[in-house]
Amino acid sequence: MPYQTPVKDMQFLLNHAANFDAVRETGAFEDLSPDLVEAVLTEAGKLADNVFAPLNWDSDQNGARLENGQVYTTPGFKEAYQQYVEGGWNALGFSSEFGGQDMPQTLALMVFEALCAGCLSLAMGFSLTTGAAKALFASGTDEQKKLFLPKLVSGEWAGTMNLSEPQAGSDLANIKCKAEPVGDGCYKIKGTKIWISYGDHDLTENICHLVLARLPDAPEGTRGISMFLVPKYRVDEDGNVGERNDVTIVSIEEKLGQHGSPTCVMSYGEHDECFGTLVGKEHEGLKNMFVMMNAARIDVGTQGYAVGERSFQKAAEYAHDRPQGREYGVKSGPAIPIVQHPDVRRNLMTMKALTDAGRAIGYASIVAYDVAHHSSDEETRRAAKEREELLTPLSKAFPTERVMEVTNLGIQIHGGMGFVEETGAAQFFRDSRISAIYEGTTGIQAIDLVGRKLGMGAGKLAYDFIEEAEALAAALSGSGHDGLGSIGENLQTALSGLKETTRFMVAAMAEDPETGLTGATPYLDQFGYVAGGYYLARSAFAAAGLAASGEDEPYHQGRIDVARFYAENLLPRATGLIPSVIAGKGTLPSADSQLFSA
Repeated sequence: MPYQTPVKDMQFLLNHAANFDAVRETGAFEDLSPDLVEAVLTEAGKLADNVFAPLNWDSDQNGARLENGQVYTTPGFKEAYQQYVEGGWNALGFSSEFGGQDMPQTLALMVFEALCAGCLSLAMGFSLTTGAAKALFASGTDEQKKLFLPKLVSGEWAGTMNLSEPQAGSDLANIKCKAEPVGDGCYKIKGTKIWISYGDHDLTENICHLVLARLPDAPEGTRGISMFLVPKYRVDEDGNVGERNDVTIVSIEEKLGQHGSPTCVMSYGEHDECFGTLVGKEHEGLKNMFVMMNAARIDVGTQGYAVGERSFQKAAEYAHDRPQGREYGVKSGPAIPIVQHPDVRRNLMTMKALTDAGRAIGYASIVAYDVAHHSSDEETRRAAKEREELLTPLSKAFPTERVMEVTNLGIQIHGGMGFVEETGAAQFFRDSRISAIYEGTTGIQAIDLVGRKLGMGAGKLAYDFIEEAEALAAALSGSGHDGLGSIGENLQTALSGLKETTRFMVAAMAEDPETGLTGATPYLDQFGYVAGGYYLARSAFAAAGLAASGEDEPYHQGRIDVARFYAENLLPRATGLIPSVIAGKGTLPSADSQLFSA
């Protein structure tokens, strides 16, 4: 059975876990009816299922290649990309001022999810283009917007994000790339950048690189970083593409997965002829780049649950088709499909529940973004912005960590056939492994959560979330519904533990940051499990009401079953993480311990 975009599940979680009505209530969008959302997702699903998904296997076996300074993508990518652009999909979430369709970012993210599940190696590049456009919307000059935004919004031109360098990695304070003013608002760029996703390709006429670099008088550290727009081909004042800029592709990385996605080593100014323009103010490049980085973090989290969904569907199909063994205690007779074995169903439910939990967190995060940007009520905007701030590290880290478990279980369900490449099960694991690393590793997301987000009002963002979730847990526990009661009780237990560790973490970060940072990643995991449980509990509460009214009872009972399985089997992991969160720095040897010696 070919991959099928789960439009019904996506809509259900959007409406009943993430509360998409809050976006509708902003009044900023003309038509966000359920019928419109379903139509958009159905059409996106057709592109994902029929055009992108058939390319996925070939992208792994026949990946991007570098020939004579030009990167060529997997056969079929260019044609699929043209369908994407001609369908207006890249423009969905942008302003009509520059050719967009004035739709919410929530809907654009869901389309991105569908396409990533179809073929991650192709679709992941779209995130760089939309992110570059968002950065220019926020910080670009009028001239930059006029020349570049219409083509970036449409997808006719692509964008990239150039941060890391060989000596810097994630520590951007150490970047050395230089920018020298040469007059008329132009700068010469010189330096090397690494790990540049879609740094070069054959999908678009031009590529717009956003490059972090230092001016001659720049102070040390991140305060001395500026951002520059450096096109692959120079653009004249009328927007026409001219001669090639001095941008060289040194190599493309040999990677564990995502072979179809070209990850480039870039050299700027080898012949001292690389020119770009300043984006935003001098020395504010990192701040301006964070617009793109935060968007990319949510997008990368989306890649996690998108690939998780694809892996789940493939494992479920195999489990129905593969006969092996008999029921426990039965000595003879025909083999039964492995889906009838309890352990296989447990693995499948784990895959499904973790994927849906990640999806629900991601949707809640982007809904908060849209409300924060479009509500006419100041207090509503403030509360939504706080929720967006809290959920961003969770929506990046939780799905990308859990997708490794999900895709690993997909291999396990296939058994030995999962370990050989011909089934395709292993590709999902390899392709998704990078997601917990790029756009800020899980450890960096944890530092952001305990250092910055808990630091906003001494834990206010977390306590507000806990209070909201406690109200739901109490309602579920007192509902008289067996399934909902169990969900509520387990959620309340997990929330009590999260409140305990939040108090600990707020105090630790104020008094002894090393102790707080020692437990930061377990705390992030704990919070992620609880958030997933909360949003699935919301969906189960709605499903129970719909099932009771007789509306598609089997489907809505299934939604309760997923939330209950999560609450009883996966949510207890959150409580189990408490000792790791509060253990403190005393459990770690010093950096010069012989345990860490080579």
